[in-house]
Amino acid sequence: MGGITLQDAGYFAGGKEILSGLSLHLEEPRIGIIGRNGSGKTTLLRLIAGLVAPSSGTVRVDGIDPFTDRKGALSRLGILFQNPEHQILFPTVEEELAFGLRQQGLPQPQALDTARATLATEGRAHWAKAPVSTLSGGQKHWLCLQAVLMMRPATILLDEPFAGLDLPSIARVSRRLAALPQRLVTISHDTAAVAGADRVIWLEAGRIRADGPPAQVLPPFTAEMARIGEADADADLAG
Repeated sequence: MGGITLQDAGYFAGGKEILSGLSLHLEEPRIGIIGRNGSGKTTLLRLIAGLVAPSSGTVRVDGIDPFTDRKGALSRLGILFQNPEHQILFPTVEEELAFGLRQQGLPQPQALDTARATLATEGRAHWAKAPVSTLSGGQKHWLCLQAVLMMRPATILLDEPFAGLDLPSIARVSRRLAALPQRLVTISHDTAAVAGADRVIWLEAGRIRADGPPAQVLPPFTAEMARIGEADADADLAG
């Protein structure tokens, strides 16, 4: 079966239930996953990406298990983390771009040549030897996205893709993402980031609270967040 399928998937960590009983089939071009901080959104993304294994149930991407078949998952899934620092591994731009291609089996010289050609196409040929540490936050975000795109995955998972970006960077990233042919799965607590999705899933305490088009899911989500905000729900000390 094509697309992303979760069947009664759950995840436990540190003796705590993070996700429970999730059954979903995701095949729409643009999918949003919303919820408060701590609702399990990022854990769900990591589960789909195969970065962690489900504690119960199954996860399949185009029929494969992304956790046990890491090589098979590379051509199907890319993930863009909220913080570029959690994604970047190499000291120079060209090395960072070449890494994913090397994982897919391309020899190092060819991977570096492809990275340099990509930079030239993007008007950034002068970036090739630049230390990643010299890039701005927005530039690092671009680098991570470009590294994912070079691997040509069918689906890209986006974790708060606009967090920490200034308004010009948000506009640039938005245009780039909107033009991509890949399926995009975007997680966010910001309704604006998923307002244009084909389908939105509201996650609450690791379970699905609502699932449908944005016009159906976002208004009650916004109303519930406003209600919680007015209730001073964070005033109690943890016991």
